[in-house]
Amino acid sequence: MSGRANISAQGNRLLVLACGAIAKELVQLKSMLGVEFDLQCLPAGYHNTPQNIVPDMKAILDARGDEYDRILIGYGDCGTGGGLDRLLETYPKATRLPGAHCYAFFAGLPEFDAMMQEELGSFFLTDYLALHFETLIWKGMGLDRYPDLLGMYFANYKRVVYLAQTDDAAITAKAKAAADKLGLDFERRDTGYGLLYDDLKTFIESAKGEPAHV
Repeated sequence: MSGRANISAQGNRLLVLACGAIAKELVQLKSMLGVEFDLQCLPAGYHNTPQNIVPDMKAILDARGDEYDRILIGYGDCGTGGGLDRLLETYPKATRLPGAHCYAFFAGLPEFDAMMQEELGSFFLTDYLALHFETLIWKGMGLDRYPDLLGMYFANYKRVVYLAQTDDAAITAKAKAAADKLGLDFERRDTGYGLLYDDLKTFIESAKGEPAHV
């Protein structure tokens, strides 16, 4: 992220502070919506270590929060056990995306709940997770070194549901290969950007109605 904040929404300074796993989508949406905001991302690897999200988020907000008028947190709860929401209670300029995780805001909250009711043993992939399955999941969970953990970790899973942000045959093939490697059934559901588009647009539009700080 540049050292100088971009100016947008009638002079307001806007920051999107997000998970690295949705950085590509945010950059694409920034172009689609024709808006300006600064983007800073925490490591996507925190998918496996959610205990790092809150302290790192706090450090960034403490260091840079005063530079911005509005801050969108590009996370769901993401395994913080409510810790992220408790942190944001002390930062009134910051608001986070809805839902428990990126699967929910890509799929849509009612749609995600319906999928879980349909099959509780669902393991979800996004474009990013399908592309980086080997690094983030297979190696990140130690399955490359301890293959016996596969049965322990995934004994209760029945299927992999790939929530596709793009219509890309190569990514779909990677998601299918991941399901095969896990020994699970495979489903692909087209979600596009889901609520990420809607909430980013709402964030930008709401900022337009606020006077910029001098």
